[in-house]
Amino acid sequence: MRVRDMFLKNDKCLFYFFLVIIFLLSNTSRSNTDDKNKILNYLSNLKYFSASFIQNDGESLSEGKVYIGEKRVRAEYISPTKILIILDEDKAMYYDYELEEDEFFNPKNTNAWFLYDIFRNPIFFEDSKIKIKNNEIVLEKNGFNFDDKGFIIKAYFENSPLVLRGIEVIIEKDALKLSIYNHAYNQEFDKNFFKLINPSFLN
Repeated sequence: MRVRDMFLKNDKCLFYFFLVIIFLLSNTSRSNTDDKNKILNYLSNLKYFSASFIQNDGESLSEGKVYIGEKRVRAEYISPTKILIILDEDKAMYYDYELEEDEFFNPKNTNAWFLYDIFRNPIFFEDSKIKIKNNEIVLEKNGFNFDDKGFIIKAYFENSPLVLRGIEVIIEKDALKLSIYNHAYNQEFDKNFFKLINPSFLN
């Protein structure tokens, strides 16, 4: 009888233990979902926004600014070479100020696609993994690009207040890191600022 009682008691302990584990896991899952939704909302609302960035490709550093409009993304590289890139969902323009050359292309067929998708595609990070450590949140997305090369994209956020701090892109053996700072919100842009036009024609 005593053995039976002990077995039943242990059985109840196991039952309550699993209930607690399920409760904690469900709370963690709910919390992660809430945090991801908060970040997705933050990214989708980054309109009329600008920030400075430092780009590191493992061999060289570049500096520039990124501007987010209602539908388009504009990236201006300041050094070491002055270059302008304007991105829409399926069309884009590249302009080299030094050579005074422009090129129009489909961003989906280049490695520039991720810059548009991160800022102007609200569902891009929906299937991403989320990691939270101290005051940092990281979204990580895996997939394949236009030529079936595997990629990993990570977006780094300061949690409180919520601010985008960096982007890391790994495509097979190539890696690119953007450190983002000097955030400016509610910017006013000229009506031609995001047009896919050679900038020399606007002067």
